[in-house]
Amino acid sequence: MRFLLRGLTGLFLMSVTLGLLVFGAGLLRSDEAEEPSQRFGRPGGERSFSVPVETVALTEATPVITTFGTVDSARILELRAPQGGPVTELSAAFRDGGEVAQGEVLLRIDPAEAQAARDRAAAERQDAAATLTERRAGLVLAGDELTAAIAQRDLRARALARQQDLRARGVGTDATVEAAELALSQADQTVLTRRQALLSAEAAVPRAQIALDRADIALREADRALQETEITAPFAGVLTETSAALGRRVSANERLGLLIDRNALDVAFRVTNAEFARLVARDGTMRSDRATVTLDLDAVPFSAPATIERTGVATGEGETGRQLFARLGSSAANVMRPGDFVTVTVAEPALGGVAVLPATALTADGRVLIVTADNRLEEVQTEMLRRQGDDVILRGLAEGLRFVVERQPQLGPGILVTPLVTEETAATTPEPATIRLDDTRRAALRAFVEGNNRMPAQAKQRLLAALEQPDVPVEMVNRLEQRMGG
Repeated sequence: MRFLLRGLTGLFLMSVTLGLLVFGAGLLRSDEAEEPSQRFGRPGGERSFSVPVETVALTEATPVITTFGTVDSARILELRAPQGGPVTELSAAFRDGGEVAQGEVLLRIDPAEAQAARDRAAAERQDAAATLTERRAGLVLAGDELTAAIAQRDLRARALARQQDLRARGVGTDATVEAAELALSQADQTVLTRRQALLSAEAAVPRAQIALDRADIALREADRALQETEITAPFAGVLTETSAALGRRVSANERLGLLIDRNALDVAFRVTNAEFARLVARDGTMRSDRATVTLDLDAVPFSAPATIERTGVATGEGETGRQLFARLGSSAANVMRPGDFVTVTVAEPALGGVAVLPATALTADGRVLIVTADNRLEEVQTEMLRRQGDDVILRGLAEGLRFVVERQPQLGPGILVTPLVTEETAATTPEPATIRLDDTRRAALRAFVEGNNRMPAQAKQRLLAALEQPDVPVEMVNRLEQRMGG
């Protein structure tokens, strides 16, 4: 009994399996007997790919070099104490971020010692001036004394001659003559003494003048030291890294802060050798000196114009390209600071007669797919000039050509496509109301309409009549091709 039950169960399963096989074979034969249009919902034939296209427009483009740089100030001054002492006066602006004007007094060191030194130097100068006056008067007096001594000698000489004459006539005596000779000898000695005194007086005057000059130098140094107790701003700027406080004793040459000129900001940036060659003319002058510096402040960009002024004279070890320096305009003074990391864009000389295409439309070697008049693809080799972000500047395309905006693996030369106008092109180019179809496209649309069994007979006749016309409404063609799935 159990054996019979198992046999009946196997027979049942075999019958079900055979029935399913017969049913599947019938479905397969009926599917093969149907027309291709009924099986796939569209007529058989060449497949058409829908691709977004735009029109080539030749224009003048200005390439832009984008690089990065650092802001620096052309004038940064270290404020140091020229001499030690307590700070007796401090400007209210002497703090980090404080703005000062040119000539403004920043701080003053106690001038008591410097004033005393200046007074001593002034007194020594007066003493030297008095000594010079005395030496000059002594020189005049020494000259007068020499003149008087010479006159006295002449008088003694005449007296000796007179005594000798009297002795010769027998009136005078030898003792009188000897006394006259002795008096003349003493007069000669006096003349020599006066000459020596005159030489000493003449030498004393230059020494006194030198002493006066030294006193003048000491007085000027004392005046300078007194002036240096007052530190002023040599130019307008902003203070940073300040360390002085009122009453604090500072040491000589101690650093008190930095003064930065915000109106003299430079940007140092580096470009490649190829980019530098495009910016420089054959004579070495800059063909384009315009630049824009952008500082990103938490996703809020701030831009300022700049002018390229000079080029770095040396290339550091391990560095490539060329370093350029650009002077920022006055508008950057309130936002940018030395040390800021910025983006620098430099405008190159304009290129005429070029096309600007999306980078997705080109291959790596510059080939572009062009849509011909019969909606087939043709590959054109172009000359790629610059890459600008998501766009490419190139030459080699004629005005008005339609190109594929984005290349896809299935697209290639000779492929039939259905151009889809992009939003950008549609905004500038009005879409025509009708379109002239080629024979292949017209036959595909006619076969689809005739093979569609779900379409009412009147609607089918109306569509077929419209497809027979030379110009077919664009809206109807697009609707039919969307239903075809092309």
